[in-house]
Amino acid sequence: MTVEQRLKEEFVRRAVEEDLGRGDLFARISESKEISAVIVAKSEGVFAGREYIDVFGELYPLKLEWMREDGESFAPGDRLLVLWGDARDLLALERSILDMALHASGIATLTARYVAAMEGTECVLLDTRKTRPGLRAFEKYAVRCGGGQNHRMGLDDCLMLKDTHLRAIEDLEGFMKRVRRQIPFTAKIEIECEDLEMSRRAMEAGADIVMCDNMTPEQIREVVALRNEHFPHVLLEASGNITLKTIRSVAETGVDAVSSGSIIHQAVWPDLSMKVGM
Repeated sequence: MTVEQRLKEEFVRRAVEEDLGRGDLFARISESKEISAVIVAKSEGVFAGREYIDVFGELYPLKLEWMREDGESFAPGDRLLVLWGDARDLLALERSILDMALHASGIATLTARYVAAMEGTECVLLDTRKTRPGLRAFEKYAVRCGGGQNHRMGLDDCLMLKDTHLRAIEDLEGFMKRVRRQIPFTAKIEIECEDLEMSRRAMEAGADIVMCDNMTPEQIREVVALRNEHFPHVLLEASGNITLKTIRSVAETGVDAVSSGSIIHQAVWPDLSMKVGM
């Protein structure tokens, strides 16, 4: 078993334990009976959740037959998944299975809308660390299902110097020289900048990535021009108040990526339900 698979199993087990508590009261009083159930879409969207829901079939006596893969769209009336098992098991797991499909599909659906709004540009969509505690891997997986790309998973895989960090650094150039010898050789350094002058200073200091934070499209174009002429190796990311209405104008400036926390924390669950048959 891979480490990733083990973490998914732990995640699923915790979700089930949270819902079952000391035991399902229906299972306590009911008899064994084989039933089938189907998850049906009542709204449109992009599906996500299969990688985690498959774990239910590995941990519990359920059989699953999929009609949708992660990243595929669905419409009202579409059947997404058929399940078979003992009524006591299937009904006890219903809510946990549905919650994962709903949560992941909501994020994937909104992410796909942002990606569609950028279609035709060379820019990619990134998520952020604005995730619910304990759900980061799950929510970032849902972003990938929607066509987005993950930004850093945590503080340990990229050094980002935000405005709060920069206030604690008196000599940026000296700091950058020291930190290069202390962080992993493959780790990148990203610096958050609010204007052209700060962007120039960050590039001169050796930043691998410059974040254009809360800049207008016009300001971003100036940073892009500076990068293209003098620092072509530097990656540019735009962030701050990115919405479905504004993302295209930002993506068209020439930045390499646009990041948005909204694709996770503003996502709305689609309407999915589980119907049980005999």
